Amino acid sequence: MLEHTAQPGVSFMVVDNGSTDDSCDFVTKNYPEIQLICLAQNHGYTGGYNIGLQHIKADYYVLLNSDVAVSSGWLASLVKLMDNEVKVGVCMPKIKAYNKPQSFEYAGAAGGFIDRFGFPFCRGRILSYIEEDKGQYDERQEIFWATGACLMVRAPLFHELDGFDELFFAHMEEIDFCWRVQIAGYKVMCEPASVVYHIGGGTLSNNNPRKLYFNYRNSLYMLYKNIPRSKRFFIFFIRFILDSFSAIVYLFSGKFSFFSAVCRAYFHFLRNRRKLSIRPQPPTISVTGIYRRSIVWDFFIKGRGKLRFNALSEPQFSYPETRNL
Repeated sequence: MLEHTAQPGVSFMVVDNGSTDDSCDFVTKNYPEIQLICLAQNHGYTGGYNIGLQHIKADYYVLLNSDVAVSSGWLASLVKLMDNEVKVGVCMPKIKAYNKPQSFEYAGAAGGFIDRFGFPFCRGRILSYIEEDKGQYDERQEIFWATGACLMVRAPLFHELDGFDELFFAHMEEIDFCWRVQIAGYKVMCEPASVVYHIGGGTLSNNNPRKLYFNYRNSLYMLYKNIPRSKRFFIFFIRFILDSFSAIVYLFSGKFSFFSAVCRAYFHFLRNRRKLSIRPQPPTISVTGIYRRSIVWDFFIKGRGKLRFNALSEPQFSYPETRNL
């Protein structure tokens, strides 16, 4: 859905991640000027981008899903931010829903955050509650994570951090990456002057047990990789209680495939956790955008109609930590 227009200093690449339709032929015939890489198999979001970006020399990479429509000036606003703010490693536009353009889109809205137990949410989207865009998040904001649907990253930084962790395969890999970006001393920002429109759910719908499996498993991967070792026991103990409760609800609701997805996520996390690539961490680090409470608890106790991002006091998003490794 990206309308191809020639722009000085901008080149396009399409990575076909093992599709089984005529996508490669379509691009070759209709857009011969676009560089095309056709992979023989599906390497997931992580592997597809890691392979594709090895073939590009640039100052910045823009990772853009195929189900995203862009607006006028969207790219220039992101480039301007990165040019002027050398400590910004990753940025994203405001993400709105293609089929409901007055609303934010689930996958990123106006910038992502997580709570202390690894559950993600956004300005404009807290769990399943999605806000309409009324200009309430039109200020540039430092965030915790940028959506993989559309993000810009400094090319040298992407390779310095070894790209996406391919053990994730798909879902939440961008959150893990943005966490590592902050540990490396860079900022992650949302630039609302840039706006794109995302359909979403093109790979897996939100109501899909396989997606649920990826989200639970990869959230555990992400926490294991990035939280201080001294805090692992407490964080994982609480996560296990919360996830066990969710699994029981699925079981007694007759959603057996969802119950199985949670169980498999834990099984595969325990089996694979030692395969995770854990980079050395500095003794002290200041990470922005981690909500100090449980967003799940606050959402369901306070109710979806009462909890808003702006109601979460700003000091809670400052999370300095001393890492005793």
